Amino acid sequence: MQRIPLSSSRLASAGYDPATKTMEVEMHEGVIQYFDVPEEEFRKFLNAPSQGKHFYYYIEHNYECRKLEMA
Repeated sequence: MQRIPLSSSRLASAGYDPATKTMEVEMHEGVIQYFDVPEEEFRKFLNAPSQGKHFYYYIEHNYECRKLEMA
């Protein structure tokens, strides 16, 4: 998945696959995928004044996720 670099102290990059509604976020802890995220929510996240705050309040604890294993 292509990820977009972010201007956030906590989040390095994020990407979205509209076919599967999967959002991928790269953090210092690794890459985490969030499932069944509406495309509109991903757009709101990208356009938020603080992507880190938007992520914490609206995405991080509201969608099923899994951490990707790093090779």
